[in-house]
Amino acid sequence: MQNAFFILVLTLYAETFQDALLTFVKHTFFMKTIAAIRKNYNFIIFQKLIVGSVLIGFLAAFLGMSLKKITEHYESVFFNQASENKFLFVVFPAIGLFVIYFLRQYLFKKKENKGIKEIFESTNSKTKNLPVYKITSHFFNGFLTVIFGGSTGIEVSTVVASATIGSVAQQKENVFRKYKSELICAGVSAGITALFCSPLAGILFAYEVIYKKVSRVFLFTNGIAILVAFGVVTISKEAPLFAIDIATWHFRAIPYFILLGILAGMHSVYLTKCVLFFKSNFFKSKTQMTRIAFGAAIISMLLLILPQLYGDGYHAIHQVIENPNLVLTLTLALTFMSLIFIKPIITSATLASGGDGGVFAPSLFIGAFLGLLTALVLNTFFDAHLIPLNFLVIGMAAMLSASIHAPFTALFLVCGLTGDYTLFFPILLVCLVSKYTAKMIYPFTVYTIPVPLSK
Repeated sequence: MQNAFFILVLTLYAETFQDALLTFVKHTFFMKTIAAIRKNYNFIIFQKLIVGSVLIGFLAAFLGMSLKKITEHYESVFFNQASENKFLFVVFPAIGLFVIYFLRQYLFKKKENKGIKEIFESTNSKTKNLPVYKITSHFFNGFLTVIFGGSTGIEVSTVVASATIGSVAQQKENVFRKYKSELICAGVSAGITALFCSPLAGILFAYEVIYKKVSRVFLFTNGIAILVAFGVVTISKEAPLFAIDIATWHFRAIPYFILLGILAGMHSVYLTKCVLFFKSNFFKSKTQMTRIAFGAAIISMLLLILPQLYGDGYHAIHQVIENPNLVLTLTLALTFMSLIFIKPIITSATLASGGDGGVFAPSLFIGAFLGLLTALVLNTFFDAHLIPLNFLVIGMAAMLSASIHAPFTALFLVCGLTGDYTLFFPILLVCLVSKYTAKMIYPFTVYTIPVPLSK
């Protein structure tokens, strides 16, 4: 009887052990299968992110370089014609703004371009995307604004159009939906890289202005996009925008660099306030036609007085670079001061009346002449023995840093513009000074102002 009971217990135990063993084997196999599926799925996403980033980088670079080339060419043609016939300074801005208006009304769904704020609206929303027509809208509107004398630049137009390429890419693949911001930033990075021949400026702009955080996917996608974009730029043999021979800089100039940073920070707030003031007041006009007429009148009048303000103004910077041995006179000082203080007004009028663009090119323009004027004044009245061209370059970076609150973007962008890193440390110092000076006075930029400009 005891033996029979013992055998029964052993049998039940054996069956329980077999069941448990079988369950364990099944569970282990199931977990391995799940792990294998997850690994394969992640590998597929990894492959698709590579392909997507390569395509975004190539398309954004092609777009940026195309817009840059045709704008440079036609801006030069139109400006030369207007220089020979002053009446064209009156006609061109009105033509440009009216053409943009009709394109917007009948081709681009009656939607106004909001610049970089459109990117913020998309990255901050799970459902709102940048529609594909934004590529052509910003491309043509940015091009038309600059060649007809609108005093802004194509940089922001390129940024939004490039961001749209990234946005469209994430809409095409379901697996990309959760990487929306990263792919939009990849387009932005590639677009900036193509414009300024600086991969670091591209990815830093995407980080400092748009994304404002670091993730592995961000670094991966943006890294691939900027490398592709820079490859396209290198193959195309793009030269730096400003060929400046920078020999050296001196430690004794550091206090003067800091002074320039403070001046740039203060002036950037003036630029920001001008843009916000004009937009808020122009939007009170009942019709867009009234805004266009008023804006065109302001632009035309100022261009007649100061032709250097035409378009992005890079032609005026080139003229100064080609004549480095400037001597400060009353006329020259008044001209430079007029350019520095009137540029924000004409830029604001351009943007408020419907022109496409932002504060990138205006900041570089203002910074160049602010730096040059500062050096000439210090040399003339204080015998400072400064190198004016160094201050021109540093001024561009300082003003841009303060205007968009992105010192590292400004640093690498301006070094890319000149193709020279001799002034790396002075530029870094001044960019930090100008940014924090601007933030102390006014904590917002034209991109981050929280109050809506229109109803």
